[in-house]
Amino acid sequence: MSDAMDDSGDRTEHPTAVTEAEVDALVQGICFKTGPPRALGVELEWLIHDRGLPQRPVTPERLRAAHSAARALPLGSALTVEPGGQLELSSPPAASLTECVDTVSADLAAVRAVLDEQGLVLVGLGHEPFRLPDRFLREPRYDAMEACLDRAGPAGRHMMRASASVQVCVDAGHEEPGPLGHGRRWWLAHQLGAVLVAAFANSPLIGLRPTGWLSTRQLMWARIGAGRAGAPPLHEEPRSAWARHVLDSPVMCVRGDGGPWEVPEGLTFREWTRGQGSRAPTRADLDYHLTTLFPPVRPRGHLELRMIDAQPGEDGWIVPLAVTAALFDDPQAAETAYRCVKPLAERALNLPAPHNPLWDDAARLGLADPELREVANVCFAAALDALPRIGAGAEVTNAVAGYLERYVARGRCPADDLLDAPPGTRIAPAGSGPAARGRKDIPS
Repeated sequence: MSDAMDDSGDRTEHPTAVTEAEVDALVQGICFKTGPPRALGVELEWLIHDRGLPQRPVTPERLRAAHSAARALPLGSALTVEPGGQLELSSPPAASLTECVDTVSADLAAVRAVLDEQGLVLVGLGHEPFRLPDRFLREPRYDAMEACLDRAGPAGRHMMRASASVQVCVDAGHEEPGPLGHGRRWWLAHQLGAVLVAAFANSPLIGLRPTGWLSTRQLMWARIGAGRAGAPPLHEEPRSAWARHVLDSPVMCVRGDGGPWEVPEGLTFREWTRGQGSRAPTRADLDYHLTTLFPPVRPRGHLELRMIDAQPGEDGWIVPLAVTAALFDDPQAAETAYRCVKPLAERALNLPAPHNPLWDDAARLGLADPELREVANVCFAAALDALPRIGAGAEVTNAVAGYLERYVARGRCPADDLLDAPPGTRIAPAGSGPAARGRKDIPS
């Protein structure tokens, strides 16, 4: 969600209105840039807790001081702040997995050091386990976002203020068909996405109570609605399907120079180009509209996989990055993953992700689901085999092998560790054992 939290709402707009046909052409031209996969990136969101009393809310004053200190660092990654005060590091495009890991690891070490001086720590959890934090950022774009998302219920506030993720960015792929072709990679991302949700689920608690879902974060994303967080149908050509989805998705807000931004109800971007709305949309409005759509796989020239919960430990994020990179950029592993996930498509009932039974089961059950567990084991083994071929070092390979042994092979995920821990210690994964049962679902 980082793009919706940038300063794009404050820039000067070009006054020329865009037509429906121009929007269709622009979206098809900018959202899938094809060519040999050469670059990789990762965006890491982190919760911030008090080091000594993690259950105590961090005051706005302490958050501002922490953000200011982190922004003053000479980082290779971009650092941004989310509405609930979460920190996000977005790596520059890297030419290899090793380069990406090295850059982000160094940046994280620097950020952790300045936070440690203030008694604060970065926490890798998909959802704040204690409470729904107050909104930290108070600006017109966040006011408009909250007003818009509130129409679908409280899930939007959880998404804005309490969620954290590992978002992996891979190139769109070749124009031509094949294991690395852009059409297959688009399809694979949506089917493999459910496996990644299940394998890395790490948000089973709110108010330190089990919600009934191993990835409560994914549940909250799904609940903000198909128009905002859904994907287009996968049986259509990706470019035209995404352009149609962009045009038919609801407009979050109409930005203005002063005062609150307008939050229209039920206005799609297509309708906006056809004369509805208080003014005509511009190219800058289209650019902003694209940042307010939160599908599990977002095409931005490259593919941004957004479905993975933030991971525990200082280096836990490396495993989903490495596994995803291997399964997308190594032709042999990509072919294995493509064939392996094909049966999962039947469970999706031809419904767009994440609003289908497959994604529901992944978020609720994790790898306790037998079919997801079987597919995850094959995919992780294929990734592990591919990592040396894409230049991964022993440290990364060993981390993936350890995760496969500790979690995937046993049908577990980090959320199970949280549920196994005594109620008073459910802040970081602790111990191992059978997954907790009898969890109570959270209210709608």
